[in-house]
Amino acid sequence: MTKKELEEIIKLAVEGDKKALEIVISDIQDFVFNLSLRMLGTIADAQDATQDILIKVITHLSSFHYASQFNTWVYRIATHYLIDYKKSMFAKYPLDFDYYANDIRAGYIEDHEEIRMGMSQEELAKELKLSCTNVMLQCLDGQTRCVFILGTMFQIDSRMAAEILDMTPENYRQKLSRARKKMAKFLSENCGLSETGCCDCQKRVCYAIESHRLDPKNLEYQKLPRLEQSLLEDYMDSMMVFEDKMPVFEELPKYQCPSVVKAFIQDIMNSTHMKKMKQY
Repeated sequence: MTKKELEEIIKLAVEGDKKALEIVISDIQDFVFNLSLRMLGTIADAQDATQDILIKVITHLSSFHYASQFNTWVYRIATHYLIDYKKSMFAKYPLDFDYYANDIRAGYIEDHEEIRMGMSQEELAKELKLSCTNVMLQCLDGQTRCVFILGTMFQIDSRMAAEILDMTPENYRQKLSRARKKMAKFLSENCGLSETGCCDCQKRVCYAIESHRLDPKNLEYQKLPRLEQSLLEDYMDSMMVFEDKMPVFEELPKYQCPSVVKAFIQDIMNSTHMKKMKQY
């Protein structure tokens, strides 16, 4: 849609046009989910936060006054909500790089097929990689994590990112540079995917299962439907290269918003309380 077409759709949605509201929500729900997943580190927490954020967008849609781009306005709602999100697992049990590095070095037990429940090490290691890379991001504080994700994984330019996060472009670039250096240092020392770190995903599989971080019968990340590349181009292009450690993040897929979230939002939009919600 052109900017003018989008503005017309938003106006119709504010006036109560259900179809227009569905178009607005369907246009943003995937990138809201991916941002939530990277910010919070687990699929379950990302689903809950995505529902909350989409409801905020729906109920505050009338406050969008076209002074900025709609995507920027949505990003502002999402990032401010996610930075202060207190209900996630990692908000209750915070991580830092030292703790995670020690866990990586200690987290090995002998491989046993019965522990893997018949699944191959390769398949389980793939799931562990997808989970671990999101967990790794939780070692950064909320704002730094958001800066890193917007700049490195979503490839948002510094002017727009600064507007989203209420800081100057110069301050944003400084924070992004520091975040990249922290992440690159950790990867180079600890992550085997960087080709210099000590960790090996396949060797950590049984430890991850025994510590309930990986369930061979429920490979959550591999169940998530992935976005087609053509859909990604609107919001997230290929990731930016930083130093020589970017391959760890380059292969991370982007996902469609889970059907449970879509069904929840659909129920909200069909609710008789929608008009009342728009008053707040």
